[in-house]
Amino acid sequence: MPTSLPPLTALRAFDAAARHMSFAQAAAELNVTPAALSFQIKSLEEHLGAPLFRRLNRAVELTDAGRAMAPDAKAAFETLTNGWRAAQRTQDHQSLTVTAGPAFTAKWLAPRLFEFAQEHPEIELRFSASLRLMDFARDDIDVAIRFGFGVDTTLFNVPLAEEWVTPVMVPELAAKYPTPEDLTKAVLIVDESIDFLDLPAGWAAWSTAMGMEALIPNGPRFSQGDHALDAALAGIGVAMGRRALVIKDLAEGRLVAPYGTALGTGARFRFLCQKGAETRPQIAAFLNWILREIDKTAAVADAMTLLERTALE
Repeated sequence: MPTSLPPLTALRAFDAAARHMSFAQAAAELNVTPAALSFQIKSLEEHLGAPLFRRLNRAVELTDAGRAMAPDAKAAFETLTNGWRAAQRTQDHQSLTVTAGPAFTAKWLAPRLFEFAQEHPEIELRFSASLRLMDFARDDIDVAIRFGFGVDTTLFNVPLAEEWVTPVMVPELAAKYPTPEDLTKAVLIVDESIDFLDLPAGWAAWSTAMGMEALIPNGPRFSQGDHALDAALAGIGVAMGRRALVIKDLAEGRLVAPYGTALGTGARFRFLCQKGAETRPQIAAFLNWILREIDKTAAVADAMTLLERTALE
């Protein structure tokens, strides 16, 4: 039995036919005639010395040999495709695809992107607002900004500002609730997006760290942090604002944090890309821009007093 690999074109024809279970559809995908595709598969079967498909009246089905080969053939061509895309991206210095969570995209990235575009008109930015796990090669992603704990040592990893939470509200409500104890009379908005944190960072955790009786939220609940902050901006109530999502509104006065105290979450956003990719001009430019933007609001963050956690956790 021969051990040398058959021609790549024949293997590609088999992979397409096995995925579609149709010679006609496989031929259309590869932009060849059905006769040409059938010839490639026949040559592959001759190389193997056994049939890979059973030809039925209006369909085909895999033989045992075909079923044994199909999964690895599919995986091999996916790997080749990913490798080729990765190689193409190393030659692309004009586009940048970034994925970040919907809340971070809405509250941190989107309001600032005009400045990046002004600085780098040569870079075409594309965004995927998603929290799902990404494969940099498969998903054609250049940069991921993700929130959580720890470090992924398989990736280039830059920790961004440490995340804390603090009560935020419009100035009119700050005048109505001048002390933390006054929050017992306020509508307390809930941001459920931080519930996954190992260290609680909601209303009960903050108020207990303040030495108060634990506050029980009574307002609307939102699964996304940006939606909770939009409710606070509308004057509906007081939200527990996360640093990255609220810092621009605090710096520009749309929201205030009247008590000047924040509770650390132990988590942070991180800038991630494949190792080695950080030297690509557009990725380096984007990282430098993010770090400069964080520095612009550092004074607002530094003015906060970080609370010591209590025995509540």
